[in-house]
Amino acid sequence: MKITLFRDERVLAKALAKDIAAALREKPDIVLGLPTGRTPVRLYHELGTLHAHHEADFSRATTFNLDEFLGIPPEHPGSYRTFMERHLFSRVNLAPERINVLNGGAANPDEECRRYEAAIEGAGGIDLQLLGIGTNGHIGFNEPGRELAARTHRVTLRASTRRSNAALFGGDPASVPREALSMGMSTILHARRIVLIATGKSKARCIGRMVEGPITTRMPASFLQVHANVELMLDDAAAGELAVGS
Repeated sequence: MKITLFRDERVLAKALAKDIAAALREKPDIVLGLPTGRTPVRLYHELGTLHAHHEADFSRATTFNLDEFLGIPPEHPGSYRTFMERHLFSRVNLAPERINVLNGGAANPDEECRRYEAAIEGAGGIDLQLLGIGTNGHIGFNEPGRELAARTHRVTLRASTRRSNAALFGGDPASVPREALSMGMSTILHARRIVLIATGKSKARCIGRMVEGPITTRMPASFLQVHANVELMLDDAAAGELAVGS
C-alpha cells in the first residue's frame, strides 16, 4: 500500500480534492465510488469549492455510493442519500441520472442489491473508489465476522456502527436502523483504484491492524492489502500506531 501522511484533515482533504479534480480532467466520464460518514465531509466541501471555481467538472461523471440504511426511503433526513445531497450532490454539477445510491426503502432488498451490482457492471465498473474506515475496521457496511459477503448485500449493523451513525438520527442510537445495504468486499476490490482516508486518533489502532496485521474477516479493511492500486491518506493522528508514522 502507498501511504501518504498529512498534518491534519484539512490539508488531506485539499490534496485529495485536487487529485479527484485531476482525475476528472483526465477521464471526464470517470466512475466514482463514494463513502459517507464524518471523514469525507471536508473532502466533499473542498470538491464543491473547486467546482465553484471551475476547477472540477462532474457533468459526465457517474457515482455509486457504498451503502445505505435499510427500511428508510431516500428522502428520509437520516438517509445517506440525504447526506450526500447536503454535502456533495447539491454543490457540484453531477447529472441526476448519473447518481446511484442504494434504495433503503426498496420493497425487495435482495433484488435492489442485484440491481445495484448490474448498474455498476453496466457503468463499466468503478474507476476510483473512495473509502473511510470504521473504528472496528469495517469498510462500507462490511462488518467484522466469520465471513464477508462478496457482492452488494443486506447486513445487520453492529451496535458500535449504529452509535457512530446516531448523529443522523437525532443523536439516538436506538433510532438508527438495525440493517443496511452495502457493496460487498469483492465489489469494492474490483475498483481500479482505491483511496482510503482516515483522520483522528480514534482510527489509529484499526489502521495499524489493517496495514501491519494479517488479512482476516475480523478486520475487513485488511483485504485492501491484496489490491494492486491502493493509497492510504492519513493525518498524523490516524497514523499514530504505524511504524511509518513513528
